[in-house]
Amino acid sequence: MAQNKTKKLAVAALLVAVAVAGSLLSVPVLGSRCAPVQHMVNIISAVALGPFWGLVIAFCASLLRNLFGLGSLMAFPGSMIGALCCGLMYKFTKKLLPTCVAEALGTGILGGLAAYPVAKLLMGLNPETMTVYIIPFLISTVAGSILAYVILKIILRSGALPTFNADERKK
Repeated sequence: MAQNKTKKLAVAALLVAVAVAGSLLSVPVLGSRCAPVQHMVNIISAVALGPFWGLVIAFCASLLRNLFGLGSLMAFPGSMIGALCCGLMYKFTKKLLPTCVAEALGTGILGGLAAYPVAKLLMGLNPETMTVYIIPFLISTVAGSILAYVILKIILRSGALPTFNADERKK
């Protein structure tokens, strides 16, 4: 039991590191900065570790990105809501495609809406509308969801996931 928790903690730490390092990678798309790595990490976390761990990983990555000056406070609602949505979807369906869609909708729509009060109240910005962050969030999360889907399909076909996630071996 303790060994299983240690493995999960090690995988979580690795995924936090990937998310933080991956925040350095971004591509300009339609006037937005597309940074898909956090969204890819959210989905991998959901499949490998579950919703609780995904939420913790998203929080830790957002916190570190802010402490290192690599992100803004809007990283918290986007990544955490998306991680929770896709984690719960995978927990209940065990299907990859709906999990990727849940990440995209959770981060893109719900996270985009939740970013408005963060920007206005905590960052002192004056966003024009409540929906101003939805399109930029959707661009990044759709790219990250596609990336995660491809990577996880390869991992699942190879049979490597059961050694990566001890809970999956029990099923």
